[in-house]
Amino acid sequence: MHVVFITLDQFRADALSCAGHDLVKTPNLDRLAQRGVRFANHYAQAAPCAPGRASLYTGMYQMHHRVVANGSPLEHRFDNIARAARRAGYTPALFGYTDQGIDPSIVESAEDPRLDTYEGILPGFELIVELDGRQAEWVDALRQLGYEVESGMQGLATESERPASLSVSAYLVDQLLSWLSRQQGEVFVHASFIRPHPPYAAAGEYATMYDPSEMPTPISPADERHGLHDIALTLPGIAAPVGEGEMSALMAQYYGMVSEVDAQVGRILDALEEQGMLEHTIVVVTSDHGEQLGDHGLLEKLGFFEQSYRIPLIIADPLRPEAHGTVVTAFTEAVDVMPTLLELLDLPPSSQCDGQSLVKFLQGEVPTSWRSAAHYEWDWRYLLVGPNRIGGEINPTLRKCNLVVLRTSTHALVAFGDGETLCFDLATDPTWRTKELDAFVETDLLRQMFAWRSQFLGGAYTDLLLAPDRPGRWPALPIPTEAG
Repeated sequence: MHVVFITLDQFRADALSCAGHDLVKTPNLDRLAQRGVRFANHYAQAAPCAPGRASLYTGMYQMHHRVVANGSPLEHRFDNIARAARRAGYTPALFGYTDQGIDPSIVESAEDPRLDTYEGILPGFELIVELDGRQAEWVDALRQLGYEVESGMQGLATESERPASLSVSAYLVDQLLSWLSRQQGEVFVHASFIRPHPPYAAAGEYATMYDPSEMPTPISPADERHGLHDIALTLPGIAAPVGEGEMSALMAQYYGMVSEVDAQVGRILDALEEQGMLEHTIVVVTSDHGEQLGDHGLLEKLGFFEQSYRIPLIIADPLRPEAHGTVVTAFTEAVDVMPTLLELLDLPPSSQCDGQSLVKFLQGEVPTSWRSAAHYEWDWRYLLVGPNRIGGEINPTLRKCNLVVLRTSTHALVAFGDGETLCFDLATDPTWRTKELDAFVETDLLRQMFAWRSQFLGGAYTDLLLAPDRPGRWPALPIPTEAG
């Protein structure tokens, strides 16, 4: 069985046309959903990219892996999907990036250049094409064609000036399909797209695919706001533009990027079908986090509003056709992806994982026990640590710069690290602008959050006792190898 694992960066769940969007066009993701199962209430675990991906790749909540920022190292001891693929007999290949900083404890020198970037490669992957923030391979290819292109985000900002066939997403797929045509045996490949991540500039014809005048109106900020929301509204690049037509123009570019990556996913599906592989390939499509897209006056990914965390998840397994074309409305989370892959690859479950396998849903069954709420976290100490900010000293205030959200079908509870709480009545107002006034309701939600925290205290060895018969789960975790 082949595995194609696709991540789209900063992709909102409601940007899928199969999710009910009346405007955006995502025909290829729609057809993949018909070949598999779409999870309609799926949530990222954290933001921004590195924290969200750490949870996705390890199956762990942020409170356990503690990657709290772009630049927080990921501990080398943790298991991940690439290492799992190796245990299943694959050589997992990577096209794109993983944004996982190296663990300082395994480097031999403070001069190791891997300590200078958060854009490291998840242990276990074989890097085939590297498209990190510099986008160096793509930029070099464009320069060889005669284009004057700057590296990094400045190059991405000019994508509308060139044909879509020369976009960074098209380049990734060009290389992936070329590699795929040369493979013999089973493959496990991770295609990690940077789009629809900012800068908000869609490639080629996709830049004019959507009319700004037809864009929906974002949710406006509430009159009464939390102080953290007020601060976010002052941050350059985070506060949504307020000039005439600016937000609509930005939104049109975002949806253009959505449709362009959809087309690139379609190229992958077409190639798998042409090579006779599609009926023997598990395809997973998801994102690392969402995008505010002007809602609540914000852009990008941060804070507690669910636009930054509610993301797509589509899993197509040809060996489990029972539920093809169905939509699961139960709350699912990014930490569920790794345990799902473990089961699909016939590997034993890992005691590291905080999530639960989704395989029963893929088989058209309803698990006997499932969560009744989604959970996600945001740690904003990265806004305070660094040059001209707090610096290197230990500051206990940083430990309070975090929040966790409990999202049920009717409410959202936000608990801050300093003990403050917010509670939104989503049954009355799904826009997250109406507070719950019943103290008993908030108390019950706090009870649920406390129970969740208590049940996920972490520790890979908590279900193992050291004794001659070693009762409990044994072995608790695989030991990382040199290959991983």
